[in-house]
Amino acid sequence: MNAIASWNEADKRTDAIAGDRRRERRYGIELELRWKLVHRRKVLENGVGRTIDLSSGGILFDARQNLPAGLNVELSVSWPVLLHNVAPLQLVVIGRIVRTDGCHAALRMTQYEFRTIASAPERHQPQSRTHSPVPLLGGLKSMPSPWRQ
Repeated sequence: MNAIASWNEADKRTDAIAGDRRRERRYGIELELRWKLVHRRKVLENGVGRTIDLSSGGILFDARQNLPAGLNVELSVSWPVLLHNVAPLQLVVIGRIVRTDGCHAALRMTQYEFRTIASAPERHQPQSRTHSPVPLLGGLKSMPSPWRQ
């Protein structure tokens, strides 16, 4: 093997070691979240923050305060998509804090699920005689009836 080929091989090995070695692709997305620091089924602390990036295996987030590595945390992330264009969603993630850097904490996921969020109850408004009630189907609300006059 000549000197140039061995130099290129050594360079490739160095890039592989120095580069990002995570298995899952990370997506830089900023979403609001609420966190709970949990130890032995007791909530030690809670707060709000924002995601920095996420993958299928973990989340890097700004907790707005220092959190200790090694403890379990539950995140409730406000998801930017509605279920069936109607119901707000949140991603609930349970995991362990594996690394911290100031207010930033890296979480390794052990469990996650999407949940619907109960929206605030609509205020009761009297129906007008020009509107006929239509059940909520696919996001449709009461619409004026073209046959009533």
